[in-house]
Amino acid sequence: MSLIIKKAKKLIGRVRVPGDKSVSHRAVMFGGIAKGITEVENFLTGEDCLSTVRCFKAMGVEVEETGPTSLRVLGKGLMGLEEPGEVLDVGNSGTTMRLMLGILAGQPFFAALTGDDSIRRRPMGRVTEPLRQMGAEIWGRQQGKFAPLAIRGGNLRAMEYNSPVASAQVKSALLLAGLYAHGVTVVEEPEKSRDHTERMLRYLGARVDVDGNRVSIHGKPELTGKKITVPGDISSAAFFLVAGSIIPDSEIILENVGVNPTRDGIIEVLQNMGADLQLVNLREVNCEPVADIIVRSSSLRGTEIGGALIPRLIDEIPVLAVAAAMATGETVIKDAEELKVKESNRIATVVKELSKFGVAIEELPDGMRIKGGKTLTGAVCESYHDHRIAMAMAVAGLSAQGETEIKDPQCIDISFPGFAETLASLQK
Repeated sequence: MSLIIKKAKKLIGRVRVPGDKSVSHRAVMFGGIAKGITEVENFLTGEDCLSTVRCFKAMGVEVEETGPTSLRVLGKGLMGLEEPGEVLDVGNSGTTMRLMLGILAGQPFFAALTGDDSIRRRPMGRVTEPLRQMGAEIWGRQQGKFAPLAIRGGNLRAMEYNSPVASAQVKSALLLAGLYAHGVTVVEEPEKSRDHTERMLRYLGARVDVDGNRVSIHGKPELTGKKITVPGDISSAAFFLVAGSIIPDSEIILENVGVNPTRDGIIEVLQNMGADLQLVNLREVNCEPVADIIVRSSSLRGTEIGGALIPRLIDEIPVLAVAAAMATGETVIKDAEELKVKESNRIATVVKELSKFGVAIEELPDGMRIKGGKTLTGAVCESYHDHRIAMAMAVAGLSAQGETEIKDPQCIDISFPGFAETLASLQK
């Protein structure tokens, strides 16, 4: 099976992107360890989030589908989870694996976790090592650096941890473990990573203090289930922000998009490149800022992307590389080593695939250099079973002469079920 993309004349219309993947994961997890019912609206029904649902059901949490994108989670409280009778399979979801390790670190039972080939290659030591320091017992390949993993939790000690990486998954795992420790657990990062965990835990009743890149959580709170409306995922919106910018005579309105300031780097960079973006109807929903975004076609120029911006747009770099290919001048992306340990090595895969279109792109140790302005020619692209690579190449295909084929596009369903149909609906 392949996805065929043809050059677009213009893109016009309204889009409501799927629910935010990060918030959807957390709504099920945190709802599961809260007391009472958590009603979740606009839940992302992609494969990653469904892996989280399956894992929590295996630990005795009732999760009911109340609509196509609605769930009811019957919380069991902090200590209400049950020892799973099976190995917990996270599929392709690093978020499920790492955040669940934080919760399991506080449970007085044994659990085993695994995932697909990609997950078994992704680094877990960045989470397992500090969780061991808090008192959890963890076993796994290469001393617990890689899945499959086994964990026995309980009797955790609060700690202060200086994380060597700015990673929301590392931070979240330790904050979740901190829920089960007496005292205050502190995580400090080199740069501020996305803060959905802090916002949602505070919304459900935890005491969370934030001071710059330093986050503290007070142990043993009582979390209370509430209604959670998941905003549209800005990482999914990013493909249409770029497409609307680079396809002439386009105007796309993206409704109900989460514009969390730890996630909005894509907006800042595109505006620096000269994109015509307008945020309207700004509001806050369950502690998350939300807006509608209007994007119109414009002439983009090259830029430099690095430093503190990177954690705010790490997932959007594949499609930003497409924007850079269509911009005038040179774009340099640096400080993005984290891309090497995503679903694929996204530095290598982006460089390889965009080169097929005729893009002048060079791999750097921590990013890439792109010389924009060349006419793109349609290509046959690999997805590498990486949803963001597949969608980024689809956006490149909209600008390329001729036809573009993306092989094995099923991975797109991980974060954006219906992506191809949405894209087709905008082409006029």
